[in-house]
Amino acid sequence: MGVGGVVLSCVCVWLIVVGVEAYPVEDLVVGLPGQPKVGFRQYAGYVDVDVKAGRSLFYYFVEADKVPDKKPLTLWLNGGPGCSSIGGGAFTELGPFYPKGNGRGLRRNSMSWNRASNLLFIESPAGVGWSYSNTSSDYNAGDASTANDMRVFFLKWYEKFPSFRSRDLFLTGESYAGHYIPQLAIALLDYNEHSTGFKFNIKGIAIGNPLLRLDRDVPATYEFFWSHGMISDEVGLTIMNECDFDDYVFASPHNVTQSCNTALSEANDIVGQYINNYDVILDVCYPSIVEQELRLRKLATKISVGVDVCMTYERRFYFNLPEVQKALHANRTNLPYSWSMCSGVLNYSDTDGNINILPLLKRIVQNHIPVWVFSGDQDSVVPLLGSRTLIRELAHDLNFKITVPYGAWFHKGQVTQCCNKLLDFFGVHVRVMNLMSGVNACHVFRQVGGWATEYGNLLTFATVRGAAHMVPYAQPSRALHLFSSFVSGRRLPNNTRPSIDD
Repeated sequence: MGVGGVVLSCVCVWLIVVGVEAYPVEDLVVGLPGQPKVGFRQYAGYVDVDVKAGRSLFYYFVEADKVPDKKPLTLWLNGGPGCSSIGGGAFTELGPFYPKGNGRGLRRNSMSWNRASNLLFIESPAGVGWSYSNTSSDYNAGDASTANDMRVFFLKWYEKFPSFRSRDLFLTGESYAGHYIPQLAIALLDYNEHSTGFKFNIKGIAIGNPLLRLDRDVPATYEFFWSHGMISDEVGLTIMNECDFDDYVFASPHNVTQSCNTALSEANDIVGQYINNYDVILDVCYPSIVEQELRLRKLATKISVGVDVCMTYERRFYFNLPEVQKALHANRTNLPYSWSMCSGVLNYSDTDGNINILPLLKRIVQNHIPVWVFSGDQDSVVPLLGSRTLIRELAHDLNFKITVPYGAWFHKGQVTQCCNKLLDFFGVHVRVMNLMSGVNACHVFRQVGGWATEYGNLLTFATVRGAAHMVPYAQPSRALHLFSSFVSGRRLPNNTRPSIDD
């Protein structure tokens, strides 16, 4: 071998070594059982947030599908409190894979958010999923301890992935992450204020169907029931007239009369158990049938409006396969319970849900960090009716003017299928038409993706049409469009004309 060959060989070895140092090889997920072949890397493992107590949080990190070095880092947290971001966000909503109907393999999510960003999912707090503590009192958790552990987690995770220390960071989540994400953002901002060195590079937060303020979010549920024909006028009017939700709290709500309690109970009975409150247009899954089919290795997938309504059971079956846990470097302490979506060991504060999050959002915006709140319009648990009102009130408190009036935003939807049919039928004529007009003829029929408004160039509220509590699960394509706009600093398109991003 000549001198040039030796130099080239040394350069290659150096690149490999640098790559190993930049990414923890011990956390590399070589491949998950039944996983389709992909070009991006995945990592999973533990970060010790309190070595003395033996408290560790489990994470799953997936690179962006293309040019990951040029794309930001996005954290996603599910809510609960006490539910898994890996089981929810990563493998049911916005990650690169969904479980197959037989519970023993994975299929690609073509609308994964890793098309726009590197993604990080964390099972938080300890006691959720495979996150654990050797100190049993750690399972008595609340918002403050959760935010503090997440701050420690990030500092230590950056030691594993140092190249992300300077990368743009977006904080996202849904439901009770309406508490998790703003409180984490405040913890990171507090760290930045006292740090003379490294500072978190927070570029925006986005929370979907978030719990922000109980006394607005709770009555919105019953207003949603009434407006969607799920309860009668008589029951709806009784709730609106008899129930005083001011200063409503989770534990022993006061200012609620007996007639109000009766009406609330009647409303819940009328809606019944055969409706998915998180997505009122979806059918429900019957778990006994699905679990039997999973054990018998039959295809258990049940489809409703294009959505696998039994995915939660398929996911739990998959994550409890020993070979899956081994591939993910998970369950290193052989926990005495199986993996489940929401924790059965966590004793989370029953009063922290009463915290008003709006003052925290105000401080975040005052630090010039954009805040997006988005709502699936088929969710009755944390409906858009409450969130929209709260964001408007926050804008008023900030003295923000309307910078984008409330109106429809547009998304191409299923036009690609129409385009393919046009191309199959007309072939070259469509392409010639595109060249002559300068417009892609396949994209001229964009559909309404939802409705949106913006205040002060920093505060955005958007709905996602046809989505539910878990927006990316119910409307993956529209959710990806919204997320891509968010991380790229673009407004949602308010006209039907095609854009380069379509």
